[in-house]
Parts: sequence; structure tokens; C-alpha cells
Amino acid sequence: MTPLRTATAADAGALAALINAAFKVERFFIEGDRTNEDEVRAYMKKGTFLLADQDGAPVGCVYVEERGDRGYFGLLAVDPAQHGQGRGRSLIQAAEERFRRAGCRAVDIQVVDLRIELAPFYRRLGYVETGTAPFPAEGRATRPCHFIRMSKPLTPEASPD
Repeated sequence: MTPLRTATAADAGALAALINAAFKVERFFIEGDRTNEDEVRAYMKKGTFLLADQDGAPVGCVYVEERGDRGYFGLLAVDPAQHGQGRGRSLIQAAEERFRRAGCRAVDIQVVDLRIELAPFYRRLGYVETGTAPFPAEGRATRPCHFIRMSKPLTPEASPD
């Protein structure tokens, strides 16, 4: 697997392009791009992106944020040309390990209900459903949708929610 590094503000444009390419699969219910450079920079003020580069270009990323004794990751994105090589799982493992080192007891994620392949994928990785949340698409959603909240304990005594 390609080594990961922490993204910097200089990576914001490339990160937005990578995320938008990876999230094109959501065009069946979202109009327009998933994010932009300004939104990526706003995320960087609260957390960070772990970034995998190959030949000087980003090929995968995940946003990570520590929230007390819990970690949160999102915007998991892999260059569509790199699918099937284990990059997504490696990024998830790196996020989880980062949270363990930070003393987090559990990790939380959100997946869109219309992406029916995502909840089963995360269940296989040990995540359990803990609730739902509104999907904030600011009028860009073309179909009704919501987030499914999922959590995974990182320590034996931690509960998923």
C-alpha cells in the first residue's frame, strides 16, 4: 500500500477533485459536485485528511476528526482507476489506528441510505447501525435520502453508540 501522509492546505484543490471523482457514483441522487476547495479547507480547520499519493498525484483520502473519546471519519475517496486494490480498506484501517493512538474508544461514520452497498460493507468491517441523521444536500438531492449512522468500538469495553 502507498504510504499515507497528512494533507496540507496546498492539497485542497487536488483533494476536492479526487473526492468529486470518487463520488460521481452518487450522481443518481445528487446534482453537481460533492465538494469544492473551500469546503475541503473548512474540514481542515476541524480535522485532517489522510492522503495516499502515487506518482505525485492523490489516489485516496479519508477525512479524520477526533471528537473527545470518539473518532469520526468521512469523505473516504479512492480514485476510480484504483478501485479493487484495497486502498479503501487501508485508508479505513489507517483512520481507525489513528483514533486508537489518540485514545478514542470508538469510531463513527455516516453513509447515505441510497448507497445500498455501503452499510453491508461497513458491517463486514465491524460497524453497527446506531441511528439516522438528515442528509444536508442544500437542495441538491434529487431523491429523498438520509444518513445511516454506524459505529465501531475500538476498545473491548466500548459500546458502539
